[in-house]
Amino acid sequence: MIKKYFLIGLLAVFMRPAFAQEPASGGVKVLTLEESIQYALSNNQDVKKASYDEQIGSQQIREARSQGLPQVNIAGGLDYYPALPTQILPGELAGMPGEDIPVRFGKDYSANGNVKLTQLLFNQSYFVGLKAAKTSQDLYRLRKEMAQEDLIYNIGAAYYQTLQTKEQFQNIEANLKRLAELERIMTLQYKNDLVPKVELNRVKVNTTNLQNQLQTLTTTYEQQKNMLKFFMNMPLEQEIELSSNTTALDNVVLEAITAEQAVAQKVQYDLLNTQKQLQGYSIKNIQAGYYPTLSAYGQYGYNTQRDELFNSNVPWFKTSVVGLQVNIPIFDGFRKDAQVKQGQLEIRKINEDISKLETNTAVELTNALAQLQNSQNSIKAQQQNVDLAQEVYDTTNDLYKEGISPLTDLLSAEVSLREAKTNLNNENLKYKVAQLNYLKARGELETLTK
Repeated sequence: MIKKYFLIGLLAVFMRPAFAQEPASGGVKVLTLEESIQYALSNNQDVKKASYDEQIGSQQIREARSQGLPQVNIAGGLDYYPALPTQILPGELAGMPGEDIPVRFGKDYSANGNVKLTQLLFNQSYFVGLKAAKTSQDLYRLRKEMAQEDLIYNIGAAYYQTLQTKEQFQNIEANLKRLAELERIMTLQYKNDLVPKVELNRVKVNTTNLQNQLQTLTTTYEQQKNMLKFFMNMPLEQEIELSSNTTALDNVVLEAITAEQAVAQKVQYDLLNTQKQLQGYSIKNIQAGYYPTLSAYGQYGYNTQRDELFNSNVPWFKTSVVGLQVNIPIFDGFRKDAQVKQGQLEIRKINEDISKLETNTAVELTNALAQLQNSQNSIKAQQQNVDLAQEVYDTTNDLYKEGISPLTDLLSAEVSLREAKTNLNNENLKYKVAQLNYLKARGELETLTK
């Protein structure tokens, strides 16, 4: 999922190459993780579509219920016969045995109008359909919650990835300042013939390399912010900065929980069970086809036949009828039996999906806990390494200023310090992603919105 949206985000970047030059009307927006998630939940297209589906579910309930309400229809018609139909009567009726007598019946104009009322009295499929429609609404609601969970995870991963790049950006900037100061001092020393030109060039080479890294990182940082905007459905022209003071994951507690408990908390588990319930209703609906159906109807109307449509003394004659209609299914060539067996196989497939979800959750939970514990240990070790590298750099810098340590040792210490800070930054990111994966495995991603 992340890879797919990352590619889409990159396309959005290159389709709008001049976005950085277009100032946003609202200025720079500083966002915390919580604010980013709330903005995304209100504006993301997938979540909006899921909300529309939920509303569709409400209308489907109304549609299903309407079949059990009275159905009223008004109908009317007007027929004109340029040539009236002819019927052949036997001559015996007119005292002419053995002959056929052609007779025309009716008038040139025939008109009718009526109102018909139909009321369903019994249909087993109707009652099953009502239950299925209500369950469908639950299905749409769960799909919306799943869309929100996926979005929260994507926002969290993109946010911390971008924040990590920002911190790396600041780390390189600090190194460039140190090298710039060193280059300034060495330039003065070179002019006074205190250091050879080769040592000054070494510093310049390191500075150029860092500047190239900074440029690449700047591009990456802008691309990652645009990917975050893509998830949030925020205009690309809006300038944003990410707040380092984010506490959304700070309260994640590593509590003992079984895979069964974690599965029970997942929206996907509820979704699969709802699908299973819907499939059960589908089978019941098919089996309801074996039941007879009964409905009542009534019709009231008027009709007339005239030689002239308007100038006629022939009145309108009223007509009315009431009745019952019953349909009893007898044999359908085993069609419903085949449909029921298909439904039963679909339920088996859903059971396999539930089993797969349980296994996958156990793996996710185990891996997330292992990564959390490993990242915690790695962060402690990398922090100690940064402190040690900083001490080595400070000592080497003092020794270099005193002319005791060579430039190569100072540059090596600077590289080691930069690598140590980068490694610590990477471990912090891994820890945040592991926290996201842990919450996802537990089915508790929605806690990031609270």
